[in-house]
Amino acid sequence: MSGFLFVVPPLVGHINPAVGVADLLLARGHRVAWACADPGLVGRLAGDRAPVFPCAGPVPGVGEARRPPDLRGPEALKFLWEWYLLPLAEAMAPGVRAAVETFRPDVVVSDQQAFSGGLVAERAGLPWATSATTSAEFADPLAGLPRVTEWLAERLAGLRGSVGDPAGDTDPRFSPHLVLAFSTVELAGPAAAARGGPIRWVGPSITARPAADGFPWDWLDPGRATVLVTLGTANADVGGRFLAVCREALRARADRAQGVVVDPGNTLGADAASSRADIPSPDGTGAPYGTGAPYGTRAPYGDHPSPGHHDKDLLVLPSVPQLALLERVDAVVCHAGHNTVCEALWHGVPLVVAPIRDDQPVVAGQVVDAGAGVRVRFGRVTAAKLGAALDAVLHEPGHRAAAERIGTTFRAAGGATAAADSLEQLAWEYR
Repeated sequence: MSGFLFVVPPLVGHINPAVGVADLLLARGHRVAWACADPGLVGRLAGDRAPVFPCAGPVPGVGEARRPPDLRGPEALKFLWEWYLLPLAEAMAPGVRAAVETFRPDVVVSDQQAFSGGLVAERAGLPWATSATTSAEFADPLAGLPRVTEWLAERLAGLRGSVGDPAGDTDPRFSPHLVLAFSTVELAGPAAAARGGPIRWVGPSITARPAADGFPWDWLDPGRATVLVTLGTANADVGGRFLAVCREALRARADRAQGVVVDPGNTLGADAASSRADIPSPDGTGAPYGTGAPYGTRAPYGDHPSPGHHDKDLLVLPSVPQLALLERVDAVVCHAGHNTVCEALWHGVPLVVAPIRDDQPVVAGQVVDAGAGVRVRFGRVTAAKLGAALDAVLHEPGHRAAAERIGTTFRAAGGATAAADSLEQLAWEYR
């Protein structure tokens, strides 16, 4: 049997896809370990079946890693690299080296945004695979920004000199041995399909998550369309206006649609509906259920003691059991986060996408190009325009047909099983 070390950033959307792969490898008798700057987060998402080696690293959204909420476009992308991804790589490197020396893996699986994994593996002479939890990098998001591209190349060269093999020339975002892309070319597009290298398009890693028995399933009205609104786990500080617009658009369609709104920061307040105190959590503590906050943590309710509010038309919660809920919704409104998009399309659900920053504009473009959704402007959309977009994805059959087509390609790609098979093959080839 072989040993696999997963090196991941402390970000839910980057850990979750790897969890299903790691679980399969464990079930097949292999050794598995993790290296992360937040071992507790890995434990909550992946369980305690594999050891987690702690690493140093900046905390997302804290201190110098706290990005100004109004930063957008190339400036936001440069901030992400300069103040989070590159410092994270440097800080994680000693912990990753210690994990390699102690665990002695046969293969390192390095998240595409955890550069230290690939660089340390290269220096140690180990084969390594890239875990690409977003397909945006395959479309070259820096195309048309030559100065930023040059700046990044210089920084990566410096990072390689201090962390990896100074004589090497590998881009730590793309392993020369294996790249696991958790999408398919039908969504990522022809530009991604044309990129060379050992890319294995495995589709999303959709695996079971903890049960969410406390969700009020009886609230869902089978006589109306259900719309899920979510901005993911990292956008609570910028989502207030957009969620309010969504609320207005949904209320204007209350005769034919109801909305489930994920509001981890309670930005909508409790003014629109009654307290959710009568909706218990599975353990009676008020802990959240899925998206919006990691399992085992509490959503940031701020000064509002109530964990949510609802009436017959709108259910507002700090988090929801997203995978289970997607089986029963008719449309998703989101920020074009890669995981949310892929989970919706897996279930054949069309989207209204409102990208905020980072890879989201690229992913939103993929959704629109594939015909599976409509794009709106996050900072400027009105209730009327958002409502029109909702009407389109709910009532124009082409969007749902495209979503179902992509979902079919996702399931055919193999997901976590295909990823685990590819990692086993890589370990065998380098024995």
